[in-house]
Amino acid sequence: MSDLALSRRELLAGVTATLRAGAVPEPRREALRLWTELLSCHSAEALLGPDESVEPAHAAALCRAAERRAGGEPLAHVAGRAGFRRFTLHSDRRALIPRPETEGLVDLLLARVRTGSLVDVGTGTGALALSLATEGGFTTVVGVDLSAGALELAAENRASTGGWIQLVRGDLCEPLRPAAFDALVSNPPYLSAEEYSRLDPSVRDWEPAGALVGGVKGVELTTRLLDQARTVLRPEGWLAVEVDCARALECARRASALGWSDIAVHADLFGRDRYLLARRSATT
Repeated sequence: MSDLALSRRELLAGVTATLRAGAVPEPRREALRLWTELLSCHSAEALLGPDESVEPAHAAALCRAAERRAGGEPLAHVAGRAGFRRFTLHSDRRALIPRPETEGLVDLLLARVRTGSLVDVGTGTGALALSLATEGGFTTVVGVDLSAGALELAAENRASTGGWIQLVRGDLCEPLRPAAFDALVSNPPYLSAEEYSRLDPSVRDWEPAGALVGGVKGVELTTRLLDQARTVLRPEGWLAVEVDCARALECARRASALGWSDIAVHADLFGRDRYLLARRSATT
């Protein structure tokens, strides 16, 4: 790229053209989002004073980001961060990008339990564990993940947010002590293998399959979690799990068959059945 300074108008036009060539939806809007994320300033600056020049280093960074985005890379990876409740978290290919709908798990769980010990199974970026540690009154918060890369990313987010969560590597609840927790939260993989094969490439090609595929039918891993969670929760401890909206009622039936009580399915901010809440029975 030339070291000659570009005007805001020229840079925005060039970035928009790159995104349009990559078939990115709403390329001008996406260009403004990149402007905000990469230059850490409001997108209005791109429109105000259009003839003002942009520093060559900033222009080069924005053009490189546009090329990555045009190649299908998610915005959160291009920017290197994603928002989740009160936090801006590091985000890359090591873990699933935090989604807005997952934030609802925090509110639902905190409405039922706010103290004691909590575990986030499949912690990924650490978004749920860090949010609950900050917003609740828990004395212990543990994040578990099978992926070493995800745990590294969660540790980076713990450091950048000043969090105090513990991080443990393991498969679901296997590394956890029996009856050690008052609450368990999880956003486990819940797509079927066939659904994964049909995912948009912007997800399938950039986010880890292990964080997306829950088994051949999509419910196998959630069923294992429902079974194992009974052993690590104390009697009357709460479970809050994100589930696929098409299989929410099936997951609720499986929870009932395993002896969970106070089972309820709740809708997300888009009105889709997304959250399964249940309580460990006092007698099982």
